Amino acid sequence: MSKKEDFDKIDANKDGVITKDEWNTYHNKKGGNLRAKKPLGGKVKGSVKKTTKEGTKHKRNRHETFSVYIYKVLKQVHNDTGISKKSMAIMNSFINDTFEKIAIEASKLVRYNKKHTLSAREIQSAVKLLLPGELAKHAIIEGAKAVNKIASGN
Repeated sequence: MSKKEDFDKIDANKDGVITKDEWNTYHNKKGGNLRAKKPLGGKVKGSVKKTTKEGTKHKRNRHETFSVYIYKVLKQVHNDTGISKKSMAIMNSFINDTFEKIAIEASKLVRYNKKHTLSAREIQSAVKLLLPGELAKHAIIEGAKAVNKIASGN
């Protein structure tokens, strides 16, 4: 029996769309390649799996951090200075906390004004309320630059 006939058995009552489990089952049994049946983009939807020495598969955890951006800013300010893993974790935590505070304050402003849309104006007001003096002014200027850059399409 060919791979196509084998696959048609799996996919008999569906309209050309296969699940991640069916894809993995087919490839684990046959080791085949079904280019025509892959989802768009050539990737199977779902999280990345990594094989351990025992042969069992487990999901790889993704941690989204600001570490790349913290490092880029550090190199702009002090090119010859590095940062330890622990210091990077502290900086990442600080940025996450600040982001959360600004988001909460901005959402409160939206509710107080009986609106449904969180705009740049609410973010700007939240920054003015949360950050002290000169730091707020610089943050507002940088934020306005970023909004203008996005609006102009560059």
